[in-house]
Amino acid sequence: MPKTETPGIEAAAPRTRLRWWTELPLILLVYGCYSAGRLLARGDTAGAVDHGLVILRIEKWLHINAEHPLNRLFTRETWLGVPADFWYASLHYLITPAILVWLFRSRTVHYRAARTWLMTSTFIGLIGFTLLPTCPPRLLSAGHGFVDTMAQYSSYGWWGGAASAPKGLGGMTNQYAAMPSLHVGWALWCGVMLWRYGGTRTTKAVAVAYPLLTTIVVMGTANHYFLDAVAGAAVMGVGLLLAPYVMRGADRIREQISWGAGAPRDTGSSIVSAGCQTSAGERFPRQRESRTGSGAEPSASPTDAGEGAAAAAR
Repeated sequence: MPKTETPGIEAAAPRTRLRWWTELPLILLVYGCYSAGRLLARGDTAGAVDHGLVILRIEKWLHINAEHPLNRLFTRETWLGVPADFWYASLHYLITPAILVWLFRSRTVHYRAARTWLMTSTFIGLIGFTLLPTCPPRLLSAGHGFVDTMAQYSSYGWWGGAASAPKGLGGMTNQYAAMPSLHVGWALWCGVMLWRYGGTRTTKAVAVAYPLLTTIVVMGTANHYFLDAVAGAAVMGVGLLLAPYVMRGADRIREQISWGAGAPRDTGSSIVSAGCQTSAGERFPRQRESRTGSGAEPSASPTDAGEGAAAAAR
């Protein structure tokens, strides 16, 4: 029995195969926009401090200001504070790209949607940095009870006393980009990817632990308020909702560019594959034999066609 293709499968498949040499520049572009946005959207210092104090007052009123006890713990216990600073300064630069590469190589079907979700959420976070510059707890006056652990333990790591930037480069980063916390947002994205596509109990345990520990770290190091972490998770939720629309828009733009470049449009039927053919001897109802094939009339018998006529297919 001849093998046929299932209608609609071709339409569900990706139109273009993703290549690493096109994906890498795209990811670098998004990260460059993230870094530039943090640098350019500095805002005025007084406004950023006011925003930070408003967040702190709201948390105290709701009794959710977990930053104070965590920060005191990390400040007092070096064995906790130093690893936390390394975690804050490094892991989001390592874990997030590693999971992107893993998805690209091993979970290709899901990669584009996951990448679009991450990038969309990142751009939403940049809007937050621009509209709401916020002073992190570590930059508030000492009277508010916070200690900058990254400055306290700067001799242990590669960062300087200003944020998580390398020594001497603290002035090249926006230290008032606290709301929302993309450290927490990216960690949540990593956790979802590991939970959905990891497949083992270990990866599921890491999927839960990584965003939770990151939330504790960003508060204990006095880099973010608890509400910054909540906002980071909310940004990822909005990005998840918008990602399908972003992909559809990108597909339309790609089609317009292809048609504008003179690429032929597909006018063939999407129901029957071009590779489908009838087998030898197969007849459709009321199908008439071609006169040019045997030289006989439609009503002629095989013997009327001559001694040398080919035998009928059986």
